[in-house]
Amino acid sequence: MFKRITLRALGICALLLATTMGAAMAADLENTLYLETKDGRVVIEMRPDLAPKHVARIKELARQKFYDGITFHRVIDGFMVQTGDPDGDGTGGSGQNLPPEFSSEKHVRGVVSMARAASPASADSQFFIMLGDSEWLDNKYSVWGKVTSGMEHVDKIKKGDEARNGSVSNPDKIVTMRVAADVEAK
Repeated sequence: MFKRITLRALGICALLLATTMGAAMAADLENTLYLETKDGRVVIEMRPDLAPKHVARIKELARQKFYDGITFHRVIDGFMVQTGDPDGDGTGGSGQNLPPEFSSEKHVRGVVSMARAASPASADSQFFIMLGDSEWLDNKYSVWGKVTSGMEHVDKIKKGDEARNGSVSNPDKIVTMRVAADVEAK
């Protein structure tokens, strides 16, 4: 009888563990983006703990397929890759500004942060991926994610002209950008 109870208890523990792990994986997929470039997939772990409003808006726009086909309009070698402007020149957005969600998170290689104009409350749909480290951006831009794989693809994005503040002629584009939970659910 003791053996039967022990086996039953082990079975229940295994089921609980599998359920908990499944929920954790689903939560991770809900806060993961798949950004497809011409060279391959870039996986971005979103950080709602740092910038919940920015993460919510990015997910909303990704689910609307807003980012599909948008150019990497400003790319400065060793600094960052900027995208998210439907006009392709750094002046456009989705039409919904976000309040700043600054944190102590450092702007190091692979960090994803919101672009903005002079006003801290002017972030909209544009974001940038850090190619290097730039501490002067810390506490001035809202960090909302980090590339967990695919930086080699980010590195291949066509660079802009430094004399024109990184403006790119005939720029590369986002192929698609999706919330991982939506892709993996299929």
